[in-house]
Amino acid sequence: MMQVPFNVEARAVNLREARSLYFGRGELPEALLDQNVLRSWERCRQAGLDPSRLSCGEPDMRGVVEARERNRTLISHAQPVLEHLFEQIRNSHSMVILADARGMVLQSYGDADFLSRAEQVSLRPGASWHEFERGTNAIGTALAERGAVNVFGSEHFFEGNAFLTCSASPIQDAQGRLMGVLDISSDYRAFQRHSLGLVKMSTRIIEKRLFESEFAHQGLLSFHTRPDHVGSLCEALLAITPDGDLVGADQAALELLGLRREDLSRRHYDMLFDVPLGTLIDRARRDPSSLIAISGRNGERFYARLRGNFGAASSSVIHALNEARSERAPKLVKPEPEVPAGGKPRLTLQFLSTGDERLQMAIDKAQRVLGRDIPILIQGESGAGKEMFAKAFHNSGPRGQGPFVALNCAAIPETLIESELFGYSGGAFTGARKEGAVGKIQQAHGGTLFLDEIGDMPLSLQARLLRVLQERCVTPLGTNKSIPVDITLVCATHRRLKEEVARGSFREDLYYRLNGLCINLPSLRERSDIESLIDKLLREEAGPNRQVEVSRKVMDAFMRYRWPGNIRQLNNVIKVAIALLDDDETLIETWHLPDDIFEEIGQMEGSMAAELPPQTRSSAPNLPASAVVNDPASGPGFCRLEEIERDMIQRTLEAEKGNISAAARRLGISRNTLYRKLGRF
Repeated sequence: MMQVPFNVEARAVNLREARSLYFGRGELPEALLDQNVLRSWERCRQAGLDPSRLSCGEPDMRGVVEARERNRTLISHAQPVLEHLFEQIRNSHSMVILADARGMVLQSYGDADFLSRAEQVSLRPGASWHEFERGTNAIGTALAERGAVNVFGSEHFFEGNAFLTCSASPIQDAQGRLMGVLDISSDYRAFQRHSLGLVKMSTRIIEKRLFESEFAHQGLLSFHTRPDHVGSLCEALLAITPDGDLVGADQAALELLGLRREDLSRRHYDMLFDVPLGTLIDRARRDPSSLIAISGRNGERFYARLRGNFGAASSSVIHALNEARSERAPKLVKPEPEVPAGGKPRLTLQFLSTGDERLQMAIDKAQRVLGRDIPILIQGESGAGKEMFAKAFHNSGPRGQGPFVALNCAAIPETLIESELFGYSGGAFTGARKEGAVGKIQQAHGGTLFLDEIGDMPLSLQARLLRVLQERCVTPLGTNKSIPVDITLVCATHRRLKEEVARGSFREDLYYRLNGLCINLPSLRERSDIESLIDKLLREEAGPNRQVEVSRKVMDAFMRYRWPGNIRQLNNVIKVAIALLDDDETLIETWHLPDDIFEEIGQMEGSMAAELPPQTRSSAPNLPASAVVNDPASGPGFCRLEEIERDMIQRTLEAEKGNISAAARRLGISRNTLYRKLGRF
């Protein structure tokens, strides 16, 4: 879009009218002034300043020496930026000014022809341009508003400054404290629209230099929602200790993460991002310039790079990180044998680790909160392994020897969920057992309560559950007696609870009570460890005394398949395939798969002849003459598919002497399919 030129004369006319309304009639010219200028005029009038004032006091030369000493850090980081900025505007009848947090000018660079006019209003080092000293002006008003401002011509409160146009932006230190102001001033007739943009950009450079200097001995996490902004002035910066504590954040980081500066001391790296800090450190060691995709707690996608001490790959930093992790690790966790006496591996978080990066991030986060009073919310598609993850979390922590009690909120009628969850006394309602029943919450005392599909819990029960979580007591139906409970709560849902909250179907207060640590499990089609997962499922289902493998053809098909039922579907397929193996078979082929999977991966019945195994193609009997028909629609030499299929099955069964399993293998179909076809024939 083409920018409309700024009409200096028209603006000057509007300002004369604004001053007439404000100073002559006492009216607020809201339509003629920017709001920050109008607020400044109000402050100046309340302070008793005279707008007709033409001159101010002389610069304080002794005071500026002391001010420069106090602001050595600011000057050292701002000096090169000021010099560079002045080179950009040289010969434009302008000057560049650096002032401290009190509005005193510390340094200035300017064109000679403009400096002489600026000196007439003491726009030089040692002069104070605080609002209460000089009225409305860019330096003083930027300090008062704590934001970037333009003050053009007669917008200056004092008439003697009306020949100026100024653009200024405040400078903050690494802790968010006001340090000073950067300003470009010129004759109002030489007004340039881009001046404010130059000032804001230069201010950002200074603030970035101050931040990096302040936290030079910490790790610096640069991140942004756009990968091309990482490494630029737009990037956000977090300062992180080796054990993940947040010690600093610039304004861009606070805005991207939705944090206040006072929140930093109560936050930890793991509470903000899903990728473990150790993963970032390892990436920085291998390739310091590379970016890694990370997600925030609310699902925002960022691109990040870790640098500073972490990026230096020093062994002392890695050692410090490992020590910090060890100190934070729960002391109550008792190591469990990977394979107990029963022969089946114990389901732990470590057992779930099969090489997928996203799943590993979820495992790492869960391990960090073991033994802590932090509720877990697991999100993922149906069948993605949410209950398996919850059970592994339970087994891996200090409550592993306690009960693991699961309740599917979507599988129980709404009228029964309350009694299932809270329990009831004898005779509490029609149909209740006379001895009463202990609810799931009370059953989970000393262990873990897993509420699956929490998003389907009725609103009326959500309030009761919230009360239990807050008071740590449960009151069974039909009684007023409160029973103390000690539980770890893990919830799961395939819904987006934040969207349910927005629709009013899920309580917001309960959502934030449950969402201590949110874990997103990837769907099976998104995982990169399908082969490892299949190997693990094969070993678990076949047992330790039987070596079963999947053929390359089946594995390739599994890798291409979409798996709408996720791990639950894959587990069922593996179970069926192993059940269809003969006692002497150890290799799963396509004909061992359930019919629906067999057909979906491309082995359709209509292409059976083309998909026969090589040994079958080479030894397939010749088609009988009876199978060849003269069909006008098809032409001579074509056969009916049903005739070909029936004859092929009959001849294959005869060749295999009636062995169904051998015939199915030779035909390239499952035994179930062969039985079904025989029944049809």
